[in-house]
Amino acid sequence: MNHSIAIKIIAVSAFCMSAWPAFSHINLETGAAPAGSTYKAVFQVGHGCQGSATTGITVQIPAGFQGAKPYPKVGWSLSVKQEKLVKPYDSHGKPVTQDVSVVSWTATRKETALQDAHFDEFMLRGKLPETAGPLWFKVLQTCESGSNDWSDVPASGRSAKGLPSPAVLLDVTGQDAATVSTPALPVGMHAPGAHQH
Repeated sequence: MNHSIAIKIIAVSAFCMSAWPAFSHINLETGAAPAGSTYKAVFQVGHGCQGSATTGITVQIPAGFQGAKPYPKVGWSLSVKQEKLVKPYDSHGKPVTQDVSVVSWTATRKETALQDAHFDEFMLRGKLPETAGPLWFKVLQTCESGSNDWSDVPASGRSAKGLPSPAVLLDVTGQDAATVSTPALPVGMHAPGAHQH
């Protein structure tokens, strides 16, 4: 019995150690989305700066991510910076010549800072580029003491392996990848919730 318990403890410990790298930096709740779609980026923050509470999150909006709109957070101030676009685009028939380039959340007081032992999310939404490929969000995490600059991007591809402070990756997929086919039903059967006429 004791031997069995020991094996289980070792197995759980090994799992936790293998899972830890996934939470050692800032992640997106949904790491992939189809090109051209409207996407809600949920940045998950699971720790502070070597034990120090997080007081600010600043996200650089990558080129091609259009019309970024952040979600406000209670207890945090919100600021947005815009820059002139190198390549303007149309939105609902109107030309857009400048767009959001940086979004920042800052704790308004010590009590609302994100403690190292806690977990929270910071959100914004916008339209993804029409072309598939990796999209990297550089994030600066400031703390009561120190900071983490999540801005390392690989020279090519999607792998962040070996990068000490990887930026946050969103994999923009081809639009076909988002198409979910509905299996055909036998004659006389209806999909759940469908009304018969």
